[in-house]
Amino acid sequence: MRATFRKPKSSTYPQMIALGYFLLIVMGTLLLSLPIASRNNISPGFVNAFFTATSATCVTGLVVFDTFTQWSVLGQAVILVLIQIGGLGFMTIITMFSFMLRRKIGLKERELLRESVNTMYIGGIVRLTKKILIGTFLFESLGALILSLRFIPRMGLTAGLYNGTFHSVSAFCNAGFDLMGRFGQNSSLTSFSGDAVVNITIIILIIVGGVGFFVWDDLTKNKHHFKKYQLHTKIVLSMTAILIISGAICFYIFERENLLSGMTIGEKVIASVFSAVTPRTAGFNTVDTTALTPGGRLLTMVLMFIGGSPGSTAGGIKTTTLAVILISLWSSLQNIKSDNIFGRRLEDNALKRASAVVTIYLFLVMNAAFIISATNAVLPLEDVLFEVFSAIGTVGLSTGITGTLDTFGRIVIALLMYCGRVGSLSFALLFTEHRISPFVQNATEKINIG
Repeated sequence: MRATFRKPKSSTYPQMIALGYFLLIVMGTLLLSLPIASRNNISPGFVNAFFTATSATCVTGLVVFDTFTQWSVLGQAVILVLIQIGGLGFMTIITMFSFMLRRKIGLKERELLRESVNTMYIGGIVRLTKKILIGTFLFESLGALILSLRFIPRMGLTAGLYNGTFHSVSAFCNAGFDLMGRFGQNSSLTSFSGDAVVNITIIILIIVGGVGFFVWDDLTKNKHHFKKYQLHTKIVLSMTAILIISGAICFYIFERENLLSGMTIGEKVIASVFSAVTPRTAGFNTVDTTALTPGGRLLTMVLMFIGGSPGSTAGGIKTTTLAVILISLWSSLQNIKSDNIFGRRLEDNALKRASAVVTIYLFLVMNAAFIISATNAVLPLEDVLFEVFSAIGTVGLSTGITGTLDTFGRIVIALLMYCGRVGSLSFALLFTEHRISPFVQNATEKINIG
C-alpha cells in the first residue's frame, strides 16, 4: 500500500510577521539576560528580561525596572535597537540591508513588506519603504538634535547627545522608554514638564510616527491639497486632530484642580496636549500618572484603547477603526443604507472588520483583567484595567503596578503587548486558515437586535 504525504502548508504573511517579532523578542531576551546588560553585573532573570524585550520590541514602554538605573549602556543599546526594529517592522530593516547590498526585492518579499507596513497596495511598496527609511532617519535625527540641545546643559555633552538620540527614537517609534531615572526612578519626562521645546518636540515625533507610513506617502505626493488626499489619509488626519483637541480639552477639565493646579496658562495647555497625545501610544508622561483623577484615568484608558493609525509605529484599535464604527452608527441612526464620508462610500466589509478588531481587543482586555485580578487580588481593579489597556494598546503608561505583578501576571501583560503589536485581528488569523466562501450558502433568517 502506497503511503501518501501531504504537502506542508506554507505560512501566511501574518504568521511570518508574528514569527519575526517572536524571534526578535527571543534574541532580545537572551541578550538582556546577560549579567553585563545590567549595571550591577547580575542577570535580571529570564522573565524580567523577556518582559523588557517584549516591551521594547512591541514599542510599549511598560517596565519592571527603571531603564536608567537597571540596565548598563549595553542593555540600553539592546533596548534601543529592539525599539527601532519593532517600530519600523523587521521587514523594513531587512529591506534596508537589501538596498545596501543592491539585492533585488522579490514578489514574496514585496507582499510581506506590504503586510508589515500595513499598506493597501503592493505597487510602489519598495519606493514607499525607501521613503519610510529616509523619513525616519530625518525625523529622528532632527528630534535628537533639538532634544540634545536641551539635555546637554543639564547632563553634559556626551550624556546629552546620547539621551537626545535615545528619546527621539523612543518617541518617534511610540515606545515610551526613557532614561530619566537620573532625576528619579520611573519619573519619565516630569523633570521637563515646564520645557516647551522638549514637550513640543516629543509631541511632534509621536504624532508623525503615529499617523502611518501610507499617510506620509500621500502627503508628500499631494502636499497641502486636502481634496486630493486618499480617503484613508483624510480620515486619519481628521480623527487625529479631533482626538488631540477633544482629549486636551477633556484632560484640562478633569485635571484643572488636580495635576494642573499651580501651573501657568501656557504650562496647562502644553501639559493637556501632551497628555492627550502620549496615550496614543507613546507612554511618556510629564505629570504624575498615579495621581490622575478618576475622570483623567478613564480618559487616558479610552485614548490608549483607540491608539494611533494603521501602518504606523502606534498600537490600539486605530483611528480608522473608530471612524468606521462612528460613520456606520451615524448611517444607522439616519437610516442610510451605505456608509459615506468625504464624498466616498466605505467598502462593504469595513464595519465587519472594525467590529472584529474592537471585539477581539475587548475580549483580550477583559480576560487579562480577570486573570491578573484573580492572581494578584491585592491590586485595585482600576489599576489592573489601566495596566491591561496600556499593554494591549502598546502604550507604556502605568499607575505603578508593573513591578509588583507576579511572574504569571508579567507573562500575561507580555502576551498582551505582543498581541497589540502584531494586531488583534492578525493575531486571531494566525490560528485560522484562509477559506474560500462556499457557492451554496445557508438560508437567511432575521433576528431582533437591540
